[in-house]
Amino acid sequence: MSRIIDGNRNNITGERIKNARVKMRLSQKKLSEKLELEAVYICRGSISRVESGERTVTDIELDAISKVLNVSLNDLFGR
Repeated sequence: MSRIIDGNRNNITGERIKNARVKMRLSQKKLSEKLELEAVYICRGSISRVESGERTVTDIELDAISKVLNVSLNDLFGR
């Protein structure tokens, strides 16, 4: 599977995910726990790497993250 990367970042949504998470006053661990309820398993360390752009994010993960953080996919992509 090919991946779209932007320079040194493996995703373009990480910073927006972090901002939304902080706005909701969720820790990375709590976000991980809420994602499990959506049947998406991302550990706290992986969430940290997503937010810093070091880890790619699948479409299924992005969909669950947007639901848990109550933001649209367009918001995560900066549109």
